[in-house]
Amino acid sequence: MSEISLIILLTIGSGGCMLIGGLLASVESIRPRWLEQELRHFLIALGGGVLLGAVALVLVPEGKHQFAYPGWSVALVLLGGLTFFAMEWRLGLKRRQSPQLMGMVLDYFPEAIALGGMVVVDPQSAWLLAVLIGLQNLPEGFNAFRELCEQNGQSVRRTLLTMTALTALGPVAGLSGYFFLSAEPAILGAIMLFSAGGILYLIFQDIAPQARLERHWGPPLGAVVGFCFVLLGEVLTKTH
Repeated sequence: MSEISLIILLTIGSGGCMLIGGLLASVESIRPRWLEQELRHFLIALGGGVLLGAVALVLVPEGKHQFAYPGWSVALVLLGGLTFFAMEWRLGLKRRQSPQLMGMVLDYFPEAIALGGMVVVDPQSAWLLAVLIGLQNLPEGFNAFRELCEQNGQSVRRTLLTMTALTALGPVAGLSGYFFLSAEPAILGAIMLFSAGGILYLIFQDIAPQARLERHWGPPLGAVVGFCFVLLGEVLTKTH
């Protein structure tokens, strides 16, 4: 398989998990009501756990490895967090209550760009990153669908079309990384570190508070399971 074909396959596969999550969320309400509430919060926490694992085990380590200036790594992570804060404040997400959609979009595109470049630089890590993007997009797609339909009043059809469009733009981002950044590992590393900072901001500002339920243990366990998914993928990749 050519590198271009591989990038298209990986980006469509990982991005398509957004649409799958949205389709699952479009199913009529689960009964009993407590089970639906528990499942939703579990998936929010699962997405947060996967994001945290991606930051700790992939984005920061790989970003530092590719970035040629270790002393600036912390600054890039901080810049990412500050930028995501500024964008959230600017768009008024607190009022519109769409942090899952914001998190899905803002972490998917930088990661897709990095994925395209990593197919050349480090193919094994590219496969792992694609799996992680898919794992985080599935619960994020589920939760973003519910946010847009239930809280923002958007129609089911329009929401699914939005997710389909985001999936289709994944290969564009991946091929951009392949053609323009595969020979620039320092820029790839910078993108990963920047994304890591933004993701950390979103986890602790929006996703983690949404995941909590009084006297329920499913959401925190979901975060642990999500992190363990990433850890398992990292272990399996490094042993082959």
